[in-house]
Amino acid sequence: MLALLAVVVFFWHSHGATQFSASAIPTEEQKAYFPQLEFTDLRMSAAQNFLGDNVTYLDARVRNAGTKTVRRLDLDLTFVDMLSQVILRERARPVSERTLPLKPGESRAFRVTFEHIPVDWNQAAPTVTPVYLEF
Repeated sequence: MLALLAVVVFFWHSHGATQFSASAIPTEEQKAYFPQLEFTDLRMSAAQNFLGDNVTYLDARVRNAGTKTVRRLDLDLTFVDMLSQVILRERARPVSERTLPLKPGESRAFRVTFEHIPVDWNQAAPTVTPVYLEF
């Protein structure tokens, strides 16, 4: 029983580590497709979780304005302070092996949760930059 538990924990951790690891380097074809991805309706909100801690959310939409189906999309979310200095960078993956692919012309809402954002954050939505995708 312990051996089975150890195998489950190993695969759980190894899958989690790859899921949130740094993105692969995009090809020139992938980079050329980045402008076909449109991000709209960026809205920040906050709520308390069941432990009483404040959690901040980014709700947004991504639209595939190109001609290819996107099966994975990694984003860089950049938060700045009142002086426009970068204070936090986070990664998000609104399209992954756990979601349906984003077909040409399709739009989809997504949400990213942030546990801790620095207090000097300017309260604006982050800059959203595609950094990797797979067709």
